[in-house]
Amino acid sequence: MTILPIYSIQSYNLASKVKYVKPSTLVTIALLISFLINLPRTLELYEVFGNISKSFDQVSVKDVLTRLLFLFAYSFIGLQLNTNWRYRLNYSKITNGVFTVLANIGLFFGAVFSFFYSHQMITATTLTSSGKGMSYFVYFTILVIVIFISRILRFQVIHRDDLAEKELLKQQSLQNELTALKNQINPHFLFNALNSLNTLVRGNQEATTFVNELSYMYRYILQSGQQDLVTLNEELKFLNSYIYLIKTRYRNRFVLDINIPENTLNKNIPSLALQLLVENAIKHNEISEENPLKVSIYLENHTIVVKNKIRSRSTLVHSTGQGLENINKRYKLLKGNEIMITKQNEFFIVKLPLI
Repeated sequence: MTILPIYSIQSYNLASKVKYVKPSTLVTIALLISFLINLPRTLELYEVFGNISKSFDQVSVKDVLTRLLFLFAYSFIGLQLNTNWRYRLNYSKITNGVFTVLANIGLFFGAVFSFFYSHQMITATTLTSSGKGMSYFVYFTILVIVIFISRILRFQVIHRDDLAEKELLKQQSLQNELTALKNQINPHFLFNALNSLNTLVRGNQEATTFVNELSYMYRYILQSGQQDLVTLNEELKFLNSYIYLIKTRYRNRFVLDINIPENTLNKNIPSLALQLLVENAIKHNEISEENPLKVSIYLENHTIVVKNKIRSRSTLVHSTGQGLENINKRYKLLKGNEIMITKQNEFFIVKLPLI
């Protein structure tokens, strides 16, 4: 037996997603910080202002490049930590905050001690006590700047997402208004058209019954759209009307076998669920005189089972899988569990829990 996975519909919800700042932006900021901090040393290295003043004990090309490299790496890692990485943790707000504080402290001391060791190895000189003290001050100042910039970047991301979410909600609101207007016009027009058609075909019993069943189906779809659940009895009545229309096309090439105990008919089920499953079987399987399609609907362990033999169509049928996903999503919202879809002995089986 193969159990097929169900993928729930992913609605686009800006508020539920954490947005991250692009690394290229952080690289630019880190380069700017390291360049500005090293600018006085660079100017003194090339004696831009002559020998008017000497602010540093030792300045060399290796010294400047080492500081530039370490400050860039330190700034970039600090920005990533406070802007992006901390928001990837699935911990509580307090735990997340404690982790971030400890990570910043570890980053600070790790960067300073690494700089002392690397500077001595690269330049072959030892920093003086005042030089080390200044390094502590510089690295601490950079950390404060980095945290401040990170907060600004996060606020910008949140603000941008809020604007995008408001725009999305505005578009959805306009779409809902348009849909509501259509729903006010279409039912009235269609029912009038069906009544007119019924008058035209009066005397043809088969055509009259077809129009009546179609009218009932459309009325049921409109009414069920206003409620999440319907009784199994109501759903089966609607399904019978749908099957009447299908049999008008396929005649004896389609068979529906329903075996539901009468004491179960008052149980609830999501509206249109059975019809969607039968329609899915018709859509994906061959229906011919040689291979008629039979769909069985029966009760098993407090679940409604819809079963049909798999005879895939020879022609490719375009399918988005939205029907099954829609039913599964509705069950998760209404009942907290999912439907079960299996392939067993060449049969396609869907089980719907009764509610």
